[in-house]
Amino acid sequence: MAETTTIARPYAEAIFGLADASGTLGKWSETLARAAEIARHPDMLEAIGNPGLSAEQLYGLFAAAVGDRLFLEGQNLIRVLIENRRLSLLPEIRAHFERLKNEREGLVDAYISSAFPLEGEPLAALVADLQKRFGRKIQPTVRVDPELIGGVRVQVGDEVIDGSVRGKLAAIVTALTSRAA
Repeated sequence: MAETTTIARPYAEAIFGLADASGTLGKWSETLARAAEIARHPDMLEAIGNPGLSAEQLYGLFAAAVGDRLFLEGQNLIRVLIENRRLSLLPEIRAHFERLKNEREGLVDAYISSAFPLEGEPLAALVADLQKRFGRKIQPTVRVDPELIGGVRVQVGDEVIDGSVRGKLAAIVTALTSRAA
């Protein structure tokens, strides 16, 4: 995984530089999302690994899958990736591009696990609290994890805030066992 990240990073940084300079971050974000989705598809992965396909044939397959949503610079990117046998790195390139874009826009991803569905006003209040704490705009990704029993667990970057019942119980067990030893 570290190797793919190392290889994908220069592509993402070059795309980001181009997109940032031309004011097309959103356009590139959408294009990379669609292209990464196609590159991740099992049929496309099979085509990418097929040595019997020429670069032009592979480009034709990819372009047909994308449709008319691939602008000139995007077409050039796909051709370069095919030429360098890096088309399968599109998901990693997209992920790094999104991190750079979010950093530029002052956004930070927050992964929120909740014991119960979290939406509407409670989610908005939690996001507002997180924005105050981190001083940045929060882009939440919420998933339900019934094993938490109650409460929420939030991860923002390297920081984890565990306000779940399961986390509190684990802290109590740790405190009790360390005192008994």
